[in-house]
Amino acid sequence: MHPDKETQPDVSPFHDGEQRMQARIDKRETAEQFGQRFIRTFLLDQHRTFFAQLRFLVVGGVDADDWPWASVLTGQPGFLSTPDTTTISVRATAAGTDPLHGTIKSGAKLGLLGIDPSTRRRNRLNGQVTSTDATGFTLAVDQSFGNCPQYIQSRTLDTDHTPAQSGTEIGVQTFREFDDKARAMIGAADTFFVSSYDRTATQSPAEGVDVSHRGGKPGFVRIEANTLTIPDYSGNHYFNTLGNFLVNPKAGLLFADFQSGDLLHLTGTVELLPEDDPQVVAFEGAERAWRFTLDHGCWRQNALPIRYEFEAYAPSTLMTGNWQQQLQATESQIADSDRHAWRPFRVAAVEDESSVIRSFYLEPADGGGLAPFQAGQFLTIRIAPESDEPPYVRTYTVSSAPQDPHYRISVKREEHGQASCYLHEAVGPGYLVEIKAPTGTFFIDPTIKRPAVLIAGGVGITPMISMARHVVNQGMPAGNPRPLTILHATRDTHERAFGKTFHDLEIQTAGKIRYFSFVNRPRAGDKPGIDFTSTGHITKEVLRQILPLDDYDFYLCGPPPFMQAIYDALRMLGVHDARIHAEAFGPASLHRTADAGAQPPPRRSPLMKSRRPKRLSLSSPPPGSSMPGPKPMAPSLNSPRRMASTLISVAAKAAAAVARPS
Repeated sequence: MHPDKETQPDVSPFHDGEQRMQARIDKRETAEQFGQRFIRTFLLDQHRTFFAQLRFLVVGGVDADDWPWASVLTGQPGFLSTPDTTTISVRATAAGTDPLHGTIKSGAKLGLLGIDPSTRRRNRLNGQVTSTDATGFTLAVDQSFGNCPQYIQSRTLDTDHTPAQSGTEIGVQTFREFDDKARAMIGAADTFFVSSYDRTATQSPAEGVDVSHRGGKPGFVRIEANTLTIPDYSGNHYFNTLGNFLVNPKAGLLFADFQSGDLLHLTGTVELLPEDDPQVVAFEGAERAWRFTLDHGCWRQNALPIRYEFEAYAPSTLMTGNWQQQLQATESQIADSDRHAWRPFRVAAVEDESSVIRSFYLEPADGGGLAPFQAGQFLTIRIAPESDEPPYVRTYTVSSAPQDPHYRISVKREEHGQASCYLHEAVGPGYLVEIKAPTGTFFIDPTIKRPAVLIAGGVGITPMISMARHVVNQGMPAGNPRPLTILHATRDTHERAFGKTFHDLEIQTAGKIRYFSFVNRPRAGDKPGIDFTSTGHITKEVLRQILPLDDYDFYLCGPPPFMQAIYDALRMLGVHDARIHAEAFGPASLHRTADAGAQPPPRRSPLMKSRRPKRLSLSSPPPGSSMPGPKPMAPSLNSPRRMASTLISVAAKAAAAVARPS
C-alpha cells in the first residue's frame, strides 16, 4: 500500500513556480487542497489499466544543452506496462532523428502524458529513468495524476492504416526559422504538446520535467516571424506548465499531423503575458497567454506510424476563439470612438423563435469585424423600406452571445408596429440594413460568482438568452458558471421564445442554470411540469418558493407594468435597490425606492477582470421595512417539474395585480 497524499499535508505537490502562479490568481489554497488529494506518488489501478491500452505516449525531456523537447513514442497496446504501482515500463525507443534520442538514460527526469483521443481521456506522470536497454526504458514515478478532457478534440484511430503501410521515416530537416510549411502546419493545428521543466534541483517530487496538452480552434496559435503566441484557458489551476515557465522560461513544443504522420519539434524561450494584456482580454476564453520564441527545431516527415481521423471539437474548445477573431475584436475596439457611426450589415439568416418572435442574424457587409458588446445590450438599426417611406430607426436587444460570429436580434411582431411588421414581412436573407454598435448599461458580468436571477416578460427574454449563453460560455470551460435562475412569463407556450435553448443550458450546466416558464393561458395538450412550470403571474409568493435564501443580483426586462410589479415584489422581500437591474420597453421608466444612504454599485465591463463585491444578504430588509426575509425553498421543490403543482396553487392565490406580460 502507498499512502494517499491526503495523509501528507506537510509535503506540497507543487514547487515554488507553481505556487506563485496559483497565488497570482488567488487559487493557492484551493489548488493545494486538490493537489494533496489527487496528485499521488504512485499509480492508481485505473491509471495502470489506462496506460496499458494506449498506442502512443507523449514524452518530455531535456537535451545535453539544457533545451526541453516534446516527442511521441508508439507501440501496440501493452507497450506500456506497470510492474508495480511506482514503476512504468516503456517498450519503445526514440529514433535517431528524434530530439530526445540520447537523452533517455538512467537518472534522466522525464514527463509522460498518456492520452486517448477517442475517449478524450488523459493522465500525467512525471518521474526518473531507472534503467534502459535496447527495447526501451523503465521509469520510477514521482507524481501521477489524471486530467480533465477539456480542449481535447475527439479523434478515431484509422484501423485501415497499419504501421507497415507508413513505411519508414523519410528524414529530418532542422531549422532556426519557420518556413511556409511549418507556418501552415501550426496555423491549421487544433492540438499541440508542450514540455517544460524546473531546474532548481532540490530533489522534491514536485520538481522535474512536465509535458502537457494544449488544444483550441485552428488559428489559436498565432505566428509572427519566429514567435508564437498561445492563449491559456481555464483549467485545474495547478499551473504545472506556467509554473515551470516562471522558474525556467524555456519550452519544447510538438505539433503532430495525425493524418500524414509528420511531426514538428520546436524548442525555445517563453514569456508570460499579464492577465490584463489587451491581447488576452480580447481573446475569447483566454485567461492569460504566453509567447514562445523559436531557438531551433526539426521537421520529421512520416515519423508517426499511426493515423487518426478528426471527429469533433471538445465542447470547451467551441467556447473559445482564435487570433483572427481577436484581431477583429481589437480592430473594432480601436474604432470604438466612432461607435455611433452607421455601418452596413447583411441579413445572413432568419429564424422563427415563436409564433410572434423572429430572429435576424446580421453580419458585416463592409468587410470589418463585429464591435464587441456586453450580454444584455441593444443595437440601433436603420431599415430602408423599398417604398418611398422614410427609413425605420429602432433599437433592439442583441440576443446573440458576445462569442458568436454575428449579431442576432429577435423581434416581436406588433400589430401596429411599422418596423416590426416590415421586418417580419419583407426582410429576408441578403437584405441590407445599417447598424450602430451595441450599447447600453443593462448587462451581466459572468465573472462574478454571486447567483443572478433573470426575470422576463414576453419578448423581454431577448437580453436574458444572451446573458445566459454568455455566462455558460465563460464559466463552463472551468466547470463553474455563474449560477442563474431564469423566470419567463408569456401568454402561452406558442408565444414563448428560446424555451428549448434554456432547457439545453440546464442540462449542459447540470442544473447550475435553472429555467422556469409561466404562462397565462395553457394551450390544449400542454402539461404543467413538462411544457411549462406554472400558470399565473410571477409574484413575491412565487419568488419565495423558487429562490433559496441567498444573495442575488436581479435582472428585469419586459413591459413597464410587469417590471414595476416585479420590482415592488422584490423590494417587499427585502432586496436592496442596488441589486435590481432593469431594462424597460417604451418611454415609461421604473419607479424606484432608493436604499437609505446607499449608492448603486458602478457598472463594470465583463471584459475586465472583477473582484467579488461585498455580499449583501437577501434576508436583510431595507431600512424601515418590517417585511421578513424570504424563506428558503423546500428541498422537495428544487426540480421545476416537482414545483409545478405547488406553484400552480401559489399563483392562483396570488393577489398581486400584474399586467399581462407580453
